[in-house]
Amino acid sequence: MELYNTFALIVVAAALFGYINYRFLRLPSTIGLMVLALVSSLLVVGLGRLGVSWVLAVSQLVRTIDFHTVLMQVMLSFLLFAGAIHVDVRALGQERGAVGAMAVVGTLLSTVLVAGALYWLLPLVGLQAHFIYCLLFGALISPTDPIAVLGILKEARIAPNLEIRIVGESLFNDGIAVVVFVSLFQIAQYGAEQATPGVIGALFLREAVGGVLLGIVLGYITFWALRSIDNYKVEVLLTLALVMGTTALATLLHTSGPLAVVVAGLIVGDKGRAQGMSDLTREYLDKFWEILDEILNAVLFVLIGLEMLVLDINRTILLVGAVAIVVVLLARLVSVALPLGLLRRRYSFDRPTLRVLTWGGLRGGISVALALSLPESMPRDLIVGVTYVVVIFSIIVQGLTIGPLVKKLGLSNSAGPASAH
Repeated sequence: MELYNTFALIVVAAALFGYINYRFLRLPSTIGLMVLALVSSLLVVGLGRLGVSWVLAVSQLVRTIDFHTVLMQVMLSFLLFAGAIHVDVRALGQERGAVGAMAVVGTLLSTVLVAGALYWLLPLVGLQAHFIYCLLFGALISPTDPIAVLGILKEARIAPNLEIRIVGESLFNDGIAVVVFVSLFQIAQYGAEQATPGVIGALFLREAVGGVLLGIVLGYITFWALRSIDNYKVEVLLTLALVMGTTALATLLHTSGPLAVVVAGLIVGDKGRAQGMSDLTREYLDKFWEILDEILNAVLFVLIGLEMLVLDINRTILLVGAVAIVVVLLARLVSVALPLGLLRRRYSFDRPTLRVLTWGGLRGGISVALALSLPESMPRDLIVGVTYVVVIFSIIVQGLTIGPLVKKLGLSNSAGPASAH
């Protein structure tokens, strides 16, 4: 019953916060849920210090949640697929150079820049951390979070070509970042002697290339199955099986589940919707994944907020976190400007676009999940605390201001709201 009670607490909180936000606050769903969950967590912490008994029970329930497992192995695949099936693959293909450069080169560059800055800044506040741990933080904080990005973009009116760059990058760079993080984690845990370039290269090929190939194979198998029947109930069930089966098989084969699910989702969303479904099936499929996406998004951001109950964030961590916000944004600016600058001849690229791509690079649940996966033998409390500060700033401050920024810079789409999701 403990697992059921924990899940019940999260869903009830998500439903309550969703109602309050829609009824009174009218904030974008992702931001409203995060704000309400954080405020509630701070209130509960305050009540706990006053000795209120039921608060201890709530805190104990939150402590039983394995955030990393819940997000990375359960929720992430569903959320990525729900986003991928609505992406315009032809538009993504036209922007593939820009998306690929930001997802791969940008993520690697940002990882190194953030790590170097943090390694230099930590001694100034009386803290020390080995460079490999700074690299781990750089890897987990560099990817933009597709869940947060897709949630915010639904509320912003943004030009289609810019929208597809942000969405495309966010769908792919989390998979790249997970591969980089796993490689660095192996070096940190076993030493540079065992984690040779050959070992790291083989790991990258298995995770990244293997994940993409698995997604292609399973995506086309599902497309064939969808095209061979006309029954919306079975077809929706096939897409659900695709997500769960891909995740399980990727884990078994030690490939990147997120990359596999994104690729499979793009195939089903493009070929499956156009050639393998009736209008009725498309309608039910869209509604099913939209509802599932909304529920899981609500649960995720409430979960992030409730985690504040069990974190020990002191003044030093807040100070480092505040500095890290600036460092991460500057690293994002460089990691976007440099790859796109090299591709200037092929892709339109100007200062307003750079500003939106920089400010629209939101961090979210993936960064938190990776931070929480670190063992106690590493500077886990410092990394988790700083990650939380950056993520909260990103979702609330950047999330609330990206829409007005797009409008101010004249990059909005007057035809209507973003359609990426």
